[in-house]
Amino acid sequence: MVNYWAHSIYMIYLQQKLFNPSSSLISMPSAFNTHKTNPLTQYPQAWDRASKVKLLVLDVDGVLTNGQVWIGADGKESLKAFDIQDGLGIKLLEQCGIPTAIITGRNSKMVLARCEELGIKHVHMGVENKSIALAQVIKALNISLSDCAVMGDDWPDLQMMKNAGFRICPAQAHEAVKESAHFVTIHSGGDRAVREVCDLILKAQNHYDELLNKARN
Repeated sequence: MVNYWAHSIYMIYLQQKLFNPSSSLISMPSAFNTHKTNPLTQYPQAWDRASKVKLLVLDVDGVLTNGQVWIGADGKESLKAFDIQDGLGIKLLEQCGIPTAIITGRNSKMVLARCEELGIKHVHMGVENKSIALAQVIKALNISLSDCAVMGDDWPDLQMMKNAGFRICPAQAHEAVKESAHFVTIHSGGDRAVREVCDLILKAQNHYDELLNKARN
């Protein structure tokens, strides 16, 4: 029962921080402070961890898409759908000097085309061991695993998520992945889950308001 109420209160607080960071409607007691490790909450330190992110690493199927694979009459994958808000979130991070890397176990021309459209330079497809691919990316960028936010949805993502500074998964992720995550999004993969993470990082690093004001003016 304690865990249930702790989780509920924390989620209200985190949603408030995401969508109305200047609001003072809810004052969190120290036991639920996101800047301290709290064993009673399911996602300790989410805000603090987001403030330190230098690289966002994404799986594709189940993260940037809803996980469905559309197979045509020729037996090959024929379609992938991506969320437009996710794409803008990735571009906004890039504007703030936070690049995105794609690491996926499948090969897809559609994924490659979407990455080119969004300006994602670090794209690893057909990867069996995702942790090795991630090591290559962080070496190229001269950063560490603690600087990375890694978002996956299923068992093949666990190795690359294991030592990341900020481990994230979408709402529909496998339970084993949720158990290892620092943050589980409200939205599902392919339906603004990535944008939710991008907004969290932008707000935690004090970029969100400036970018929003530019968009309004």
